[in-house]
Amino acid sequence: MLAADRTLLNWAPTGSRGLFPLVVKKYNVKNHFTNLSSLLTYDSHGLVDYLAKLDAFEEAYALVEYDAGVILSENLQDRSFRSGLNLAGWKPQGDPQAQAIEWYEMDYEYAQTPDVSSQEFTIANFNSTYYGFSEENNFAVDPRGYNAFLYGQASEYLSENDPRLLLSTIVTNITWSNHGVTITNADSSCIEADYAITTFSVGVLQSGDVSFSPALPDWKQTAIQTFQMGVYTKIFFQFPRVFWDNSTQFYLYASPTRGYYPVWQNLDLPDFLPGSGIFFVTVVTEQSYVVDHQDDETTKTQILVTLRQMFGEENVPEPIDFMYPRWSTTPWAYGSYSNWPPGLTLEGHQNMRRNNGRLWYAGEATSSEYYGYLHGAHFEGKRAGEKIAACVKGGKREHCNNGKEYSVLHGTTRLEEYNVQNGWTQTSFQTIGDVDLEGGGG
Repeated sequence: MLAADRTLLNWAPTGSRGLFPLVVKKYNVKNHFTNLSSLLTYDSHGLVDYLAKLDAFEEAYALVEYDAGVILSENLQDRSFRSGLNLAGWKPQGDPQAQAIEWYEMDYEYAQTPDVSSQEFTIANFNSTYYGFSEENNFAVDPRGYNAFLYGQASEYLSENDPRLLLSTIVTNITWSNHGVTITNADSSCIEADYAITTFSVGVLQSGDVSFSPALPDWKQTAIQTFQMGVYTKIFFQFPRVFWDNSTQFYLYASPTRGYYPVWQNLDLPDFLPGSGIFFVTVVTEQSYVVDHQDDETTKTQILVTLRQMFGEENVPEPIDFMYPRWSTTPWAYGSYSNWPPGLTLEGHQNMRRNNGRLWYAGEATSSEYYGYLHGAHFEGKRAGEKIAACVKGGKREHCNNGKEYSVLHGTTRLEEYNVQNGWTQTSFQTIGDVDLEGGGG
């Protein structure tokens, strides 16, 4: 049977910094290197080689990457990643194969199209993670699930059935001030605290399901509603036999409709889940909305049609199991992870991070460098916790906040504003023009 606890989080960048040593060395989460270069390409006629278009995309990407560095360092106006690609000569419109390549390189990582992604901050985000940690990316295949390390961490300070941990509890209101925070739950229970940290996703904050008293100021609401929430959906099949090339990790399908069941991953490999018969496809935001609002049988039928175009009608059997999550309609998530839209400045993002009184914010979306990534959430939670701990211990009042808010936003970010106070801790210029990444995914 398919397990449901590995439907979103699977990948972690390797290297000596960040979460990887914690996840792998301390809690021994089983993982293996994923090689995005282990790739076969298909369209509606079956196996067809269009990998030369991958080389063309990477040449354009190198120009976009260099241009993003110029935008940042010279305080120029940001633009969409699509604009950057256009200027670099990459124009895939009307070419399903080129569109599939672009999806593999962009949407597969960010859960959004280049059209709605910042050129400047998408490049900075990629560089901070892959050049700052490692260009290799490992896939968690531990039967306990990726969250085994969370259980390990929690066990260090929570006892079994610890009454301080309230599971299945729905928050409906947060009342905040400079003196404390009160949380009201759907069951009418309340929790009062000197400080609180909210790690609600951008999707939940945008939904309005949780009210705030007093209402959040305009600068905070603008930041919340400006940032984006992507949806990243893995749709799992378990087949009675392997009908795909079992020496390959990834399979790319070029549909006439961009993003229509495009990337498949093989888990029936010696270092992954051998003998499992598990083959899964990933879709993101727009196609995720489609599958989230249709029944399982419709989704399964559509995908089997696609697989039979790729591998032959006679070769693809009926699956013995099938499942996928519906992240866009899950009330505690309303999506998968955030994305930086074109034109949002670092000041605008800092307004996401800035506390309101004694209510603090953390999570992947509040990380200016690592938004969208698990290590971004880790660093932001650590940062908020350490600052609040210092305040509780009697720290100076002026230090008991998370930087400044920007009530008036300007169109660009000055180079000197890329600093720790605005969540920027390292250079994003480690490497220029190198996107030959072996290992990836969302």
